[in-house]
Amino acid sequence: MHKLSKSFWLGCVAFGALNASMLSSAFAQDAGGQGPIELKPIVVDGKAKKTAIDAPTVLTERVTAKQMQERQVDRIDDIGRLDPGINYNRTSDSINIRGLGDNRVLTTVDGIRIPWLDDGARGVKGGMSTVDFDTLSTLDIIQGADSSLFGSGALGGVIALRTLNPEDLLTEGKNWGSITKGSYDSSDRSWNINQAFAARANNTYVLFQGGYRAGKERENMGDIGGFGATRTEKNPAEYDQNNLLFKLNQHVDGGHRFGIAAERFSADEDIDTLNASTSTYQPGSSFETKTRKRERISATYDYDGTGDAWLDQANLTIYWQKEELKDNTDAIRLRDPRSFIIPRDPFFYGYPYGVYKRDNLIEETSYGVTGNAVKELELGGVNHEFRFGGELYWQGIHQYSAGVDNCPDVDWNKIRDPFGPQSCRMLHSNSSDMPDVDSVALGLYVEDSIKFMDDRLTITPGLRFDWYDRDPQKTSDYEQSPNYAQWGYPEGSSDSKFSPKLRAEWAATDNVTLYAQWAQAFRAPSATELYLTYGNPGAYLQIGNADLEPETSNGFDIGAKFGDDQFGGSVSIYNNYYKNFIDTAAVNPAEYGVPAGMYPMGITRYINRAHVQIYGVEAKAHYAFGNGWKTWGGIAAAQGKDTDEDEYLNSIPALKGVVGLGYATETWGTDVALTAVSKRDKVEDDNDFYKTPGYATVDVTGWWEPEQFKGLRVQAGVYNLFDKQYWNAIDLPEGRVTSPKDYFSEPGRTFKVSLTQRF
Repeated sequence: MHKLSKSFWLGCVAFGALNASMLSSAFAQDAGGQGPIELKPIVVDGKAKKTAIDAPTVLTERVTAKQMQERQVDRIDDIGRLDPGINYNRTSDSINIRGLGDNRVLTTVDGIRIPWLDDGARGVKGGMSTVDFDTLSTLDIIQGADSSLFGSGALGGVIALRTLNPEDLLTEGKNWGSITKGSYDSSDRSWNINQAFAARANNTYVLFQGGYRAGKERENMGDIGGFGATRTEKNPAEYDQNNLLFKLNQHVDGGHRFGIAAERFSADEDIDTLNASTSTYQPGSSFETKTRKRERISATYDYDGTGDAWLDQANLTIYWQKEELKDNTDAIRLRDPRSFIIPRDPFFYGYPYGVYKRDNLIEETSYGVTGNAVKELELGGVNHEFRFGGELYWQGIHQYSAGVDNCPDVDWNKIRDPFGPQSCRMLHSNSSDMPDVDSVALGLYVEDSIKFMDDRLTITPGLRFDWYDRDPQKTSDYEQSPNYAQWGYPEGSSDSKFSPKLRAEWAATDNVTLYAQWAQAFRAPSATELYLTYGNPGAYLQIGNADLEPETSNGFDIGAKFGDDQFGGSVSIYNNYYKNFIDTAAVNPAEYGVPAGMYPMGITRYINRAHVQIYGVEAKAHYAFGNGWKTWGGIAAAQGKDTDEDEYLNSIPALKGVVGLGYATETWGTDVALTAVSKRDKVEDDNDFYKTPGYATVDVTGWWEPEQFKGLRVQAGVYNLFDKQYWNAIDLPEGRVTSPKDYFSEPGRTFKVSLTQRF
């Protein structure tokens, strides 16, 4: 399954199409005489079922699969097209909402947390790219800090993804249905094929879905080739990814549904790292392979109450999930690594090239249970809508680095080594930089929407309790680390937090709702932040901090939602105050008993910043003229800084605005969108590398659904029409950067085309 050939996947698609044609008659015969069975909908278009995601919150946008198709959002790179306040950070493989990213934005798939992992030292990080967007039925964007419903990690917001159910493909009483999609994207010369097939027999529903994508490196606007750090063209690369999704749902009379799901995603990218240092590695010898995998098995129970049922809706999910991130490097080093430690000693020069390999891994295995319920009732003449639920989950995190280096056999006891004997000090591999960590977390929440003044005024108090415990394990892999003797095993970390919320909504008119909200949020420190220890004597050291406090925030939002499908929009002004914001900072070696000069490049440690503030505004509006024409627009602006140090944050995107104009008939349509982004000049340390100029791009898209071919949709788009060079500010990597800024520029003019056939 790891390396599926293109011909195999094309065969799968052909087989799926053949199944569709063959099974259509079979199910028609099976259904003969009995007709379609009417069942109360549970989760089809995301509107019938109330869950925590549907609860009143700051600013929520639900994007359906149809809307994602219209905007050609078929992978995580495209998510910025959905909302001007949403950005994807390719460097960290995370979503940025309201100036926060990484593990400060919670991402879920079918209610299950997707971990954002970071090995802390070797550059292996990410998690969001382990989702195939062609498997999605809806995507919910929750903007704003609110842990009262969502728990740890929801400081910037929540991205809640729901995968297809077989019911989504079986409309109008059909007993079978399928979707076949193919696409091409010139930004990375990738092609994609995806097949989903669903069928039902009586009250049993089944879904099979599979997808494959293959492509090359993502283009940029750099124009300097060759080898070494001056290269601005992207490194040549080839990648492929595949995913499989299976679901089986059983409906039972009375509004019950039982289901099981299995999902597997795998992606591999082979990179020819031509920009590797030519003073360190033989030019053209350095190669890197990135692997991303996610697997999960889950069982669900959904309930849609009828009549006087004691609950209106309920959901329970039990799951197992494993996510694995791996980066492998293979190169020829030009000199023995010890020449970097004592370069003046001629003993360390003259060794021939040697093999250099690193296999860096971080993985998380989790299992747990999550659920929620909704109940509406009248108490004392006042209407209440109670929402309550919780989650309990376990996590096991493992990090390891395997390596090979050109280390000749030397009796280190007979030579001058200021740091003591060691076979190959720069190897610093074949060990773990932190112990394995077992974690358990519990979250419970309840909130009540209380309606007054003929339901025009709604007051919603809410409260969530979260508790976590991280327990480092004794492992031989960690004891092999050269830093273990100095730092030993760290202490465990445990804490709890109550997160309250209070929200008021007033329906000023039938089409205008005003709201104000105060909500607290929190994030537990990760295993990496608590326990990672990495460094080399003679170079630098990075250490974890087992005494870290959880991050907390107080978020204030005021705004309005107005209008309807023809004319409407929203505006929100927010101000968030964060305490114990986790970051890294330089520390004094004497505080840790380290001899002066042992780490000349410094020691950094994870710390809690006392006070950070992020504030901003978001607004969106749309208007449909009624004769096929429509227009829309949006703007998002934010500012953030460490208020104690009076220092700006590099995670804050530049001001961004979007305006569009479109025309559509029953069979075809076209859109033109202008995206304008201001310059970003307020950055940490006033570093010019992180400053970006303003820019404007134009995108043109169109679609066609020919009447002669029912269910067929052809869609195409040209992006960055005028070939503008620009940078996504939050994409610029933090830390030590050796490549020029142009290397991180965005693609020029590109196009995308797709064909979708529904049966």
